[in-house]
Amino acid sequence: MALTDSNVLKLAPDPGTPAYRSAPHNVEAEQGLLGAILINNDAFYRVSDFLEGKHFYLKVHQEIYETSGSLIRMGKLANPVTLKTFVTEADLGAMTVSQYIARLAAEATTIINAVDYGRTIYDHAIRRDLIEIGEEVVNNAYDAPVDFAPRAQIEDTERKLYALAETGRYDGGFQGFSQAMKVALDMAANAYQRDGKLSGTATGLRDLDVKMGGLQRSDLIVVAGRPGMGKTALATNIAYNVAKAYHGEVQPDGTMKSVNGGIVGFFSCEMSAEQLATRILAEQTSISSSMIRRGGISQSEFDKIRDYTIQLQHLPLFVDETGGLSISQLTARARRLKRQKGLDLIVVDYIQLLQGSGKRGNDNRVQEVTEITTSLKALAKELNIPVIALSQLSRQVESRDDKHPQLSDLRESGSIEQDADVVLFVYREEYYLQNKEPKMGTPEHEKWRTEMDLAFGKAEVIVAKQRHGPTGTVRLQFEGLFTRFSDLVEDGHVPMQTY
Repeated sequence: MALTDSNVLKLAPDPGTPAYRSAPHNVEAEQGLLGAILINNDAFYRVSDFLEGKHFYLKVHQEIYETSGSLIRMGKLANPVTLKTFVTEADLGAMTVSQYIARLAAEATTIINAVDYGRTIYDHAIRRDLIEIGEEVVNNAYDAPVDFAPRAQIEDTERKLYALAETGRYDGGFQGFSQAMKVALDMAANAYQRDGKLSGTATGLRDLDVKMGGLQRSDLIVVAGRPGMGKTALATNIAYNVAKAYHGEVQPDGTMKSVNGGIVGFFSCEMSAEQLATRILAEQTSISSSMIRRGGISQSEFDKIRDYTIQLQHLPLFVDETGGLSISQLTARARRLKRQKGLDLIVVDYIQLLQGSGKRGNDNRVQEVTEITTSLKALAKELNIPVIALSQLSRQVESRDDKHPQLSDLRESGSIEQDADVVLFVYREEYYLQNKEPKMGTPEHEKWRTEMDLAFGKAEVIVAKQRHGPTGTVRLQFEGLFTRFSDLVEDGHVPMQTY
């Protein structure tokens, strides 16, 4: 029994007419799977976690599969007798639907091949979806209105393709605990072999790595702080350290795997790529970015900048400086970078400058931020890399005597706090003390100077939330002139101070 797509008269092909190509399908695989289900309902559970009725090519097969599934899920038997009252009649030539269902069951032999049949059906369905997307691209390109930018169509097509790529697989579901243990053992082995003995990617800041175990794959790490605290500087320092430490090895399948450090994608919604590069140059050369910009440098300093520029040209750090990015655009570009160059870390500067995928008003900003943080977390899991997202803090910090930030200070904090695996606050006491200098010669001024001596050049990174480790505070060295964070120097070695 081989049911054709339709029992139409086959005409002899005209040599001058291009051959008609039917959509990808395999009717025999559909018949084999349905027959297997009808003789043993257990076959349904072997494919039901990835196969749906819409994946079948013939309408009558879609209805038989969906009706069988409904009966089986209700604990009832699905066979030719129970099905015939639920499936509507269709044009099957000389057969009725009831007779066709009976033949499906009669000619089925085993359920051993049920999964293979299901995967064949599924793959053909994905190919049909690809053809549909391709046809839509062609038609839209031909018929696009004047004000419809090609870039918008490209991004929309990328979104659909990646959505299809996500659904276009039949893995997932439960796994044996032995498999989970193997993954855990591999992570421990990688940590043992990696520099610093970390399970995650090293930030290049020793004490922060000890507290967090490095940047963990699939984690959303939120770095928050008030303006002037240095959160962008911290993110830039980490991005540079990860990119600088990058070392990859070619795998047996020809792909490149990061053994140390990583390839970094930096979404700079606030600063331009040139400003970001200037910051990194200032950090590495110990020449202030303001001096670099004004050109107030000596010949030797210029030579130093030139030499570092040559060294940094091949740094695996990619910057996207597009302002007003939507979260859907960001995810599409991250996937593209992962596919083309590889990707081990994403930095987003910062959450409040991103837009949701829909056109919502300001009244729905909280919902929009919820969509953004949920999408960033989903992206971290999908690409299996850490995502560092910067966030502003609300002004309520300024109204407290103790300016140390709290989780409740996060703007639109509900979704950010909920979706983040790690929340880091950047806090510098020096920033607030500088604006409180009392009159010179007074006892208050002496007290202020003592406090400034203790706070000068120091910063705190407060680990306010961490799903897989302890919370607490990490003290770092901060050199504002060069926007550089580093490990805190030992007591007794204090940098030169200038008030």
